[in-house]
Amino acid sequence: MSSRTSTAPPPGDDTADLARFGYRQELERSLGSFSSFAAGFSYISIMTGVFQLFGFGFASGGPAFIWTWPLVFIGQGAVALCFAEMAGQFPLAGSVYQWSKQIARPAVSWMSGWIMTVGAVVTAAAVAVAYQIILPQVSLAFEIVGGSGDAGQTTTPNGAKNAILLALGLIVFTTIVNIIGVRLMAKINNFGVAVELIGVTLLIIMLAVHIKRGPQVVLQTQGTGAGHSWGYLGAFLVASIMSAYVFYGFDTAGSLAEETREPRRHAPRAILRALTAAFLAGGLLMLVGMMAVGNIKAQELGTLGMPYLIKSTLGTGLGDVFLVCSAIAITVCCLAVQTAAIRLLFSMARDGRLPFGASIARVSPRSGTPVLPAVITGVLTIALLLVNIGNQRVFYILTSVAILLFYIPYLLVTAPMLIQRLRGRWPRADHGPYFGMGRWGLAVNIVAVLYGAAMTVNLAWPRAAVYGNDHWYYQWGALVFTAAIAAIGGLLYLRYRRVTDS
Repeated sequence: MSSRTSTAPPPGDDTADLARFGYRQELERSLGSFSSFAAGFSYISIMTGVFQLFGFGFASGGPAFIWTWPLVFIGQGAVALCFAEMAGQFPLAGSVYQWSKQIARPAVSWMSGWIMTVGAVVTAAAVAVAYQIILPQVSLAFEIVGGSGDAGQTTTPNGAKNAILLALGLIVFTTIVNIIGVRLMAKINNFGVAVELIGVTLLIIMLAVHIKRGPQVVLQTQGTGAGHSWGYLGAFLVASIMSAYVFYGFDTAGSLAEETREPRRHAPRAILRALTAAFLAGGLLMLVGMMAVGNIKAQELGTLGMPYLIKSTLGTGLGDVFLVCSAIAITVCCLAVQTAAIRLLFSMARDGRLPFGASIARVSPRSGTPVLPAVITGVLTIALLLVNIGNQRVFYILTSVAILLFYIPYLLVTAPMLIQRLRGRWPRADHGPYFGMGRWGLAVNIVAVLYGAAMTVNLAWPRAAVYGNDHWYYQWGALVFTAAIAAIGGLLYLRYRRVTDS
């Protein structure tokens, strides 16, 4: 059982520090500062998110959709600053669940952990189906179902089926890696992040060599506001889903706190560095790409997205090299997503808040990692993929639901944190020498809550532009699914609320 008391000690014995919260050191503590950063960066993953959803953003808002990028960064940057404060004070596995537990009521922390765990499973599925956007455009050998007309497509019947098949293989791989242990996970993740950082840097440089138009391209809307009751603002709000999908998961550095050396020092920095690096790299990639592409009005920019932009600008051979880099980024992104979900399950089970908690929280003495949560998350993700096989809107539905299921738990940290600030209870007197926002804390916290609430409404909005209008359960799927998850979570909480914070 954990304690609410959090007297921040000076840097020293991480095991003794963990014991202050009432927990034993069971997970293998072997990660350094780069691994901590890499966990957050690979979850955000520019060469996953931008390659996945650039086409959606471009088709929804034209080149001007890129303005959603800095706006979402500012909003999520405020959230990240709040999380950095929490990570420095509570270096515990499970990040959002544990942070909420320290500043909110038990029911709030339970719901934050429950919804985010489900969200991580949905996110893993959404990331895994991104293989379909990349691999068949490298080689038709990856188009197991369908032909050349389905390559890179998720909205054709065969493309949707092939997306599920490729995704299943990726989930099996990430599950095996997570079962083996955090050392192997970190090595693969660090390699993938290094490839992604080098690849996206070279890609920006090479695209810059082919620039054909000035930066004023970002003022073009290409008539995308037509048909929206709010004009271009309506189109802009839809397009913002692209940026919202990329900028989350930075809390993963906090989720791995019990496996990181000196987590109070490394985790806050890792959270902020991961978000900032993603903002700079992704923003430059999209800006330079739109300045370099041959035909800025090409229909393929909205259907095939970034892979088309790269191959049409740099040529097939060089373009394929960068698509392979993107496939590596998707792999480690999915790995990081599942790793974070495993730590959430472990943390909640350790507190006795899940069915079969003792078994789920058991750590393998050989690998130093919780094995059963890895199996559970893998099986649930595979089941989710199989249920959606052949669904031509699976990609956008999974993506939208995944983002929504993260924004809600994020609010369940930032909102209680704001309440504590207004009551004069945060930061606490024993905050210590770790990350703090000082006099800017209240303003930043307010921005984090307002942004989180506004984007949650935007994501849940049952629009045909995102969810389609062919079936009501697709259009209202995000709201219905989220409500069902919350209801199930409420019932489970009533059953497993043995642990309360003292």
